[in-house]
Amino acid sequence: MLPILLLSATLLHNFVSGSISCYDDSGEPVDWFIVYKLPKPHRSPPAGGMRYMYQDGQTQGWVPGKSLMNSTEGAVGRTVQQLYADAVRRRTEETAYVLYNDEPPNNLSYSLKGHTKGVILLDKSQGFWLLHSTPHFPPSREEKEYAWPHTGLPNGQTFLCITFPYSQFRKIGNQLLFTEPHVYDYHVEGTFAEDLPALLNASEGEHVQKEPWNSSVTLTSLAGKEFISFAKFRFFSDDLYSGWLAEALASDLYVQFWLRSRGILPSNCSEHFRVYNVQSLAFHNPHITFPSLVDHSKWCVGTGSDPGWACVGDMNRNRAEEHRGGGTICTRDTTIWKAFNSLVQNYTDCADKGYYWL
Repeated sequence: MLPILLLSATLLHNFVSGSISCYDDSGEPVDWFIVYKLPKPHRSPPAGGMRYMYQDGQTQGWVPGKSLMNSTEGAVGRTVQQLYADAVRRRTEETAYVLYNDEPPNNLSYSLKGHTKGVILLDKSQGFWLLHSTPHFPPSREEKEYAWPHTGLPNGQTFLCITFPYSQFRKIGNQLLFTEPHVYDYHVEGTFAEDLPALLNASEGEHVQKEPWNSSVTLTSLAGKEFISFAKFRFFSDDLYSGWLAEALASDLYVQFWLRSRGILPSNCSEHFRVYNVQSLAFHNPHITFPSLVDHSKWCVGTGSDPGWACVGDMNRNRAEEHRGGGTICTRDTTIWKAFNSLVQNYTDCADKGYYWL
């Protein structure tokens, strides 16, 4: 019993000592959170495109966000703001960060690197990994303040933030060598470069050079929750979901992704486990419905019984992205599975390509 008590005390100390962490809407450090930025309703003011739903280990599912996406009072803003905070900026030698986005801020060029977006920030005890789906986000550190891009108003977006102990960033760096991110700002020096060489190498544009072209690893959060990171390199040359994920999770999947890209892959029932494209979604409290055509988020959820799998990542189902790096992070959690499974209102079947309502 004593070791468990000591572990709990250590985790509590880390969360209250000012170490880098994911933060909730109330400014409290949390082990993980998921934010779902809602699509902007037609003819609504800009604030209508910055509302979001939120969940973490305490909410028991989706709850309305307490702020807006452009505010440092919201979970994403509070978390990413640590990158620009004066106290952290003054401790440059004690922190490391990596910002990557296939559509980086102030750059409209199309990148052929991984279709992946994220923020990594850590000190020498712990840090966070934030996966998201928003182009042109967040600003580079030299901008000195958090901001939400105007291009991020119209469509739905997802964010998964996990707080990890320092040791886990070795694995995370290795995963980035597979996803081949477009890194537009980073600082990995000194002890960090020595301890986390893969994180530095990926930041400098290096990638895996030989098979296998995909990698899955178990990552353990600061509080001990297990997640599985799936990462594929461009030479994997197949769809992340139907070509790997469904079989790896042994589950049929509903997949939500950006349906306005070229070469969309149809729902796939040719393998043992089926992959269905989601067509419309709904939050039940408050009642909000929208089609996948206005949702840029990338996630999937098992169709099976509780407790199923739920994954949040950064890849679409289209032909081009069969030949680009990217990935997703999955967990088997009753509450998270129910939260995502309940969103699916209809999907495209394989045989007749008709819509099926749930």
